[in-house]
Amino acid sequence: MRSGSPHSAVDRVADFYGSYVDVLHDSGRGQLADALRRHYLTAGLRERLARWEARHHQDGMLRAEGVPVEWSVVVNDSGMGHCWSRVTLTWKAAGHPHTTRLMVQSDLSTLLISGIRTDE
Repeated sequence: MRSGSPHSAVDRVADFYGSYVDVLHDSGRGQLADALRRHYLTAGLRERLARWEARHHQDGMLRAEGVPVEWSVVVNDSGMGHCWSRVTLTWKAAGHPHTTRLMVQSDLSTLLISGIRTDE
């Protein structure tokens, strides 16, 4: 069973990553992926991602090229008006799975995703 709430910052991060990975898998980066970013991400984060992606030539929300085969999201911490979620992405290269971890910040007042960094 899966469940969630539109009032939960962590659930909204999970909703974003579930939808975003599905769209990238099904049709690649295009209008629908961009629409998801406009809906779930703050304008400031979208601007920072555009700069990051131009420098790194990777998807800023995945911090990688390609599309992960699995994802998971758990709450990490909250305070000062923000919630941090830990996102784990599973990739398969040459048949061998490996994971990357991201820390995703949400603003509790808007529930929008407002920051991202690798979690090493």
